[in-house]
Amino acid sequence: MTLIWAPDTIQGSVLKSQRFRTPGAPYSGSAVRGFELLVLNVGMRTYTPKANEIEHRWWVVDAAGKPLGRLATQIATVLRGKHKPMYTPHLDVGDYVVVLNAEKVMLTGKKADQKTYFRHSGYMGGERHIPFRRVIETHPERVIELAVKGMLPKNALGRAMRKKLKVYAGVDHPHQGQRPEPLDI
Repeated sequence: MTLIWAPDTIQGSVLKSQRFRTPGAPYSGSAVRGFELLVLNVGMRTYTPKANEIEHRWWVVDAAGKPLGRLATQIATVLRGKHKPMYTPHLDVGDYVVVLNAEKVMLTGKKADQKTYFRHSGYMGGERHIPFRRVIETHPERVIELAVKGMLPKNALGRAMRKKLKVYAGVDHPHQGQRPEPLDI
């Protein structure tokens, strides 16, 4: 049997070493019980994008006839930047999203009749439950904004991501100068 050994230090820096059993050697009663394997972790650093490397693109989404929850998850993914290889949880690497036809978004099943939005005035007994039907008639963009808000981080970074969401009830929007590309959802 042979003993393979690697030192625990190279040029004065302490490295990680692990003890392994020699193949074919029994666990006890052997002169050679195992060997040291040196594990180097060189060159595998975590990539963090710099501020000048982050490129924010513009996307446009048509919400007509799409289920609210499925639409909101895809929008939140793009706002966070999880669709990019350079995604970093503590940086805003996401893109801008313009949502059109918010008034034509749909809910599945009986949710259109049963779903309510909760508000509270801060006073005792100040609860307000607003039905989905009334919200979609009066402020259709709020439905998508609130659905996406629940899927983003609840901190300053999440608030910055929410500012990149632009929702419009109809098909017209003032962001033609940014040349948004269509996002298939």
